[in-house]
Amino acid sequence: MRRIDEALSAMGLPHDLAWSPVYRPGDVNYEEVDPARYSHVVFVCGPAHGRQVREVHRRFAHCRRIAVGVSVIDPEDDTVKGFDQVFARDHDGVGTPDLSLGVPTDEVLVTGVILASPQREYSDSGRHAEVHASVKEWIAGVDCARVPLDTRLASSDWERCETPDQFTSILSHLDVVITTRLHGLVLALQAGVPALAIDPVEGGGKVTAQADALGWPALVPASEAGDQDVLDSWWRWCSSVQGRAVAALRALPADNGLVRDMVKALKTRPVR
Repeated sequence: MRRIDEALSAMGLPHDLAWSPVYRPGDVNYEEVDPARYSHVVFVCGPAHGRQVREVHRRFAHCRRIAVGVSVIDPEDDTVKGFDQVFARDHDGVGTPDLSLGVPTDEVLVTGVILASPQREYSDSGRHAEVHASVKEWIAGVDCARVPLDTRLASSDWERCETPDQFTSILSHLDVVITTRLHGLVLALQAGVPALAIDPVEGGGKVTAQADALGWPALVPASEAGDQDVLDSWWRWCSSVQGRAVAALRALPADNGLVRDMVKALKTRPVR
């Protein structure tokens, strides 16, 4: 779409970019525009096949219709023959480089999203369903590249990491982590990545306790998870130079009292 947009703009031709409402709900919808406004239709990408392409031919029957960068599976199909001209991306096993190759894009923050599964140990205090619904609704409106992740390891599931090293290697390439899991918070900070931690337990559970132990400020309680202004504020902080600097400091090794206490206990002779 961007490549064709650039070409039409360079020619000085006024045009609209019409999207499927699934992709761009608020933009021009090719199913709702007035066809009489247009003299040409350029169908970009995808297969020249199926109901939606037939609907384009029907609605814009008076227009000159051109397909570019499309896959032609059957040249005799009425969806293909309905175009006045077809510039195929692939046809009869012969391919042409896709239009997306070389199109400039803007970099956005790469964000890992790590959500906890329901934790029965918290009983009625758990607000996981409500908190996660709010977080998902909010993050869907943030301009970032979202990467769903799971801290749980699995050796037989290719969608999950098998080892901690695989998981932390992913984290090291992220800009920000959004998480309701304790280890989402801890491992993000270990990688020097700012984490926006949301505690899914009413009144505070282990996520809150861990954020306090680490002196990490970007913590949102369950009661505020539905407040998008609060989430936006902490998102901006995590994305800032200050947020990254504080995360880098938290990545430094710390004197862990749990290990020290365990070693001391092992050295203690049992009383007979």
